[in-house]
Amino acid sequence: MALIESLYSHLGPVGQFLQRRRSKRLNAPKPETFGQHIWAWIKTLVWAVSVVTIINGLALASFTVPTGSMESTVMAGDFLFVNKFIFGPSTPQIIPFINMPLPYYKLPPIMAPEQGDVIVFVFPGNRDETKSQRFEYYLKRCVAVAGDTLQIRNSHVFVNNVEFALPEHGQFLNLTPEMRTLMHESDRAQTFPMGMEFSRDDYGPIRIPKEGDVIELNESTFDRWAVFIAREGHDVNASRRTVDGQPITSYTVKRDYVFGMGDNRDNSLDSRFWGFIPEESVVGTPMVVYWSWQPDDPQTGKSLSLFKRLGTIRWGRLGTIIR
Repeated sequence: MALIESLYSHLGPVGQFLQRRRSKRLNAPKPETFGQHIWAWIKTLVWAVSVVTIINGLALASFTVPTGSMESTVMAGDFLFVNKFIFGPSTPQIIPFINMPLPYYKLPPIMAPEQGDVIVFVFPGNRDETKSQRFEYYLKRCVAVAGDTLQIRNSHVFVNNVEFALPEHGQFLNLTPEMRTLMHESDRAQTFPMGMEFSRDDYGPIRIPKEGDVIELNESTFDRWAVFIAREGHDVNASRRTVDGQPITSYTVKRDYVFGMGDNRDNSLDSRFWGFIPEESVVGTPMVVYWSWQPDDPQTGKSLSLFKRLGTIRWGRLGTIIR
């Protein structure tokens, strides 16, 4: 008891608040009726959710890997602890358990994402969407940052003309040349930016936008950048080639961006398909796997029952450090 009181005295105003709260809790009358028990339970639940929400926004969060786009660096069904403090803590972005998005404010980052970092970020939306239809966190590897020029030549990634090596656990699908050719033909109508007809293996060169960059706009390039400009908060009319009601021939970028790719290169929808990631949307970097099991039946793709899933626990992945 004396140790606790001493600790409170060294915490200043925060200690005084905690001390008052502890005293109030200890001296509160015990619930007697059924209604009082229910009310006490609700207050405890609200307090617990509030604490988890604040911690989840400021410092540390749990993230479940939903897809195999980063295999074998991380696996679908991995549960990760994510360091949110390094890239700028924020007010809570979602309400835990029900995943309801909240308006949030992000504090300045300690450091910006760097090439090679594995990053967790708010998904900006598909290529032709100004905003994603639902709030989701994605996990990719940052391969280029604002101001870099990226090009992919025959599956090899080059940043500022220097090759960015495939990460340690990176991989490609074992496809025949004919299958890869068909995949490339399909890519040309789906990759970002629209109309450039890039493929996942032959992409760019393209500059990762940096605050202050000027993008020249004309009849052939306006459609290409319309969604990007709209994502920066503008009202864009692509048919009239106007921004906020005014015809323009150039646009000045307002934010810094990064380019994310999955380590499972052929099985990843990433910046090659839906565009740049605003640096301010990067919320953290995963640190360690604290739990892992197979999320779906490999034969049917359906979710496993809890009993069957317990039999797929990947004990060897527990404690794996993410690099």
